[in-house]
Amino acid sequence: MTVWIDTHCHLDAPEFGTDAAEVRARASTVGVAQCVIPAVEVANFDTVRTLAHRFGDAYALGIHPLYVARAQEADLATLDVALERHRDDPRLVAVGEIGLDYFVPELKLSPLKERQEHFYREQLKLARRHGLPVILHVRRSADALLRALRELAPLQGWRGIAHAFNGSQQQAQAFIDLGFKLGFGGAVTYERALQLRRLAAELPLSALVLETDAPDIPPHWLYVTAEQRAAGQARQPNEPAELPRIGAVVAGLRGISVEELALATVRNAGEALPRVMEGIF
Repeated sequence: MTVWIDTHCHLDAPEFGTDAAEVRARASTVGVAQCVIPAVEVANFDTVRTLAHRFGDAYALGIHPLYVARAQEADLATLDVALERHRDDPRLVAVGEIGLDYFVPELKLSPLKERQEHFYREQLKLARRHGLPVILHVRRSADALLRALRELAPLQGWRGIAHAFNGSQQQAQAFIDLGFKLGFGGAVTYERALQLRRLAAELPLSALVLETDAPDIPPHWLYVTAEQRAAGQARQPNEPAELPRIGAVVAGLRGISVEELALATVRNAGEALPRVMEGIF
């Protein structure tokens, strides 16, 4: 069976409720050998770690930019302590999900703009101190993210993933030059996503990793329109089991076999998050 890694999957999301085990089992049956479960705030640090150990997956610890409004300054110290406490846990693969979000209107305004920038930079410092890769939230914020990465780069350079990347060719190359892989998921399955599909087709194969961001960013075959919702059709959560089908779309865009894409993206995930391979081989 072809092996895949879902480099970004929120198995702890409330949409999955008590069905996380069934969701994970469905992914296993289609070859998803590893899921990376990123935290979004201190309150779910223990949950993502527990799920990773329960399912033989990987996890990351961090404070998401959408959660900084309710985060406390002390949460950064809590993250520091957790990274130290679990430093020998092979399932802890990164600091994440961290980053900047300039899509949400209120996050672009003071004081939240400065607050999320503060949390981002402080978490980069923690990743550098603990020698861990980072998983980045990039939403209309690539240039600001890159600026801080250059200023705070560790001597050995960065490793990590720019999750759900949707920037320009130049921004993509800048992340690659800094040591990052770029995450592609459900958004690339939409024919209207011309720039994103062009990137998936033309960027070096060595730069790509695959993700679902489940339960979010559904591929086109799961998308429910406003009209369908109004008619009573329920939204179906995205799942890690969708990853091989997303991978097939990317392979088609590149004109390569699904097996070649899977092998390359698994290898790339291991380069971005070295510990993730310990759960497979």
